[in-house]
Amino acid sequence: MDKTKEFLRIFRKAEKKFGKSSKRLAGDHAYWGEPWKVLIATMLSAQSRDEVTIPIAESLFAKYETLEVLARAKYVGVLSVLKSMNYNRTKAKHVCETARVLVRDFEGKVPETIEELVTLPGVGRKTANLVVSECFGKPGICVDTHVHRIANVFGIVDTTSPEKTEFALREVAPEQYWSRINRLFVLWGQEVPGREKERLEAVLD
Repeated sequence: MDKTKEFLRIFRKAEKKFGKSSKRLAGDHAYWGEPWKVLIATMLSAQSRDEVTIPIAESLFAKYETLEVLARAKYVGVLSVLKSMNYNRTKAKHVCETARVLVRDFEGKVPETIEELVTLPGVGRKTANLVVSECFGKPGICVDTHVHRIANVFGIVDTTSPEKTEFALREVAPEQYWSRINRLFVLWGQEVPGREKERLEAVLD
């Protein structure tokens, strides 16, 4: 199978189906407006549904209106906002630490490279790729569980982890499509759970 050809086939069908969707996802820069909010919201979204993440992120940013204020926040204060999330203690710790590092080491600005972003507490390649593509218009493939699942179901990649999927997709997908893969495949994956190829394909028709 020509994996690039298969990628383009399903990408174009997904774009036709979901490309005009106005549904908000946790890491949408168009909504948050500021890179630090995109970064924090995406960190919070790990192992959490967007419908849970978004209102909690909104509450966090209402309480701590700037990155500098968040950097001075106490752990217990942040934890109180995140209390209904999965892994709330770890996330609260990482949010506090990352805010402080950004203010202390990056002059209050979110770094624009994946290599720098992954040095931040709690930031992995998934979050880093989303931030560089959403906030700075740079090539990045954000691979979450939906992207990983769909890419493997359709045989575009044959991988055992999201990080391996990212690097495999970099070899298969033309760079001009990278930044749009996550949104389209997440919307697709949210609509059709499971690994049944026929059901995944049918929703695009």
